[in-house]
Amino acid sequence: MIDPHVHLRDWNQAEKETVKHGLSVAKSCGFTHVFDMPNTNPPLTDRKTILKRFELAKGIEGITYHLWAGITADPEQIAEMVSVYNELYPRVVGLKMFFGQSTGNMGICDYETQLTVFRKLKELNYRGVVAIHAEKESLLQPERYIQGRFETHSLARPAVAEIESVRDAITIVEQSGFEGTLHIAHVSTKGAIEEIMKAREKMRITMGVTPHHALFTMQDAADHDRYLKMNPPLRGEEDRRAVFVSLLDGTATWIESDHAPHTRQQKESGASGIPGFENMLLLIETLRKAGISETRLHELTYQNAAELFSLDV
Repeated sequence: MIDPHVHLRDWNQAEKETVKHGLSVAKSCGFTHVFDMPNTNPPLTDRKTILKRFELAKGIEGITYHLWAGITADPEQIAEMVSVYNELYPRVVGLKMFFGQSTGNMGICDYETQLTVFRKLKELNYRGVVAIHAEKESLLQPERYIQGRFETHSLARPAVAEIESVRDAITIVEQSGFEGTLHIAHVSTKGAIEEIMKAREKMRITMGVTPHHALFTMQDAADHDRYLKMNPPLRGEEDRRAVFVSLLDGTATWIESDHAPHTRQQKESGASGIPGFENMLLLIETLRKAGISETRLHELTYQNAAELFSLDV
């Protein structure tokens, strides 16, 4: 299986997890490839740091470690990351861009700046995948979050913020002439799914679904001891149902864990992110009970990602 979206920590966050530990857990769950996100500490936004990150995975057999390169608003930095992608693909699978702030403070939140980034990618003839964390910063309402009540995180980061950010990303691709693939990570709302389905008529766009958005709601987050706080947050039952159905009906491209561990103390202080590898197995079990075909399950857990990123199918 492939997990295209993980956060394995290490370095200045080694108290949360190390790359070797994360890979060992992923391997024990049956994964053969994982794609690590760039909002590490320090972030994966230059060639030297990316090469250093790969060193952490040396000696681990039976699982292949890939990276997403992070992009900023700096044109020279974007050019460097495209060069790194061209040099190291598919070890570096693509580029990651945050349309809103999340863990790691890598957000590029202004529409015009986002558009400028995609125009630069077009100029550089980059035709790979750009993965987007889609939450529109101006629509977030952080004052609605009540410390320790994790269900209120869903009010602070409402569904409309994701939906409007997805619309922005689609419009930006059209305006910039970007010819690569736009990937919307961890889709959590019915409205975003609808926007993605419409956009497929005119561009290459994929979407990932996490186990937590497919299985849990904001009501589950009210159970404090489950620590169900992440970005984007859990939604209501209508959104959860739409996300789950997208896995069955062919709309979702793949399942991604968004594995993002923290210490218990950090979670108590409000850190966003949860471990995800075991939840991937729970989702697979739930999908089988719902009648998913093994062919479709193979698409979601391996084939679609393997084909898009030129891995052995």
